Amino acid sequence: MNEPTTDHARETTGDGQTRRSFCSQAATLTIFGGALGAMLGGCSPTSPSNAPALPTVSGTRVSGGITLAIDASSPLSTVGNAALVQTTVGDFLVAHTAQSSFVALAAICTHQTCTITGFGNQNYVCPCHGSTFDVNGRVLGGPAPAPLHQYPTQFTNGILTITA
Repeated sequence: MNEPTTDHARETTGDGQTRRSFCSQAATLTIFGGALGAMLGGCSPTSPSNAPALPTVSGTRVSGGITLAIDASSPLSTVGNAALVQTTVGDFLVAHTAQSSFVALAAICTHQTCTITGFGNQNYVCPCHGSTFDVNGRVLGGPAPAPLHQYPTQFTNGILTITA
């Protein structure tokens, strides 16, 4: 007597796909997924950045903007320094560019909206994909497609006001 045989290659899944077809598609996705991952290795959220982390300071929301005190203990007291200013309405990058001049920028990278936290060689560095910006927000190196938004600032009697 002949036993009935089962053709495992023709067994189907619940949606009518054969087992062989499913395995073939899974293998193809695995191969192409690995190749794609290798090509995009530089676009990993863990791309290393050698830029030191910005010091953080808290800003206070006031009518028409953000204020923060700049005194001798502030990381922004020295020309050439920068800080990440954290507020309840968002984060800002602030650089002390001249005796009484400051530049304030949006701290969100224009590539994939990561918060920029690095600052080295007078440039801001995004920790996610390595985009670099000068202290005026211009893109120096991608993948960021656009500059950072700049906000007006005013410095009077040791108080920096960012109009945001």
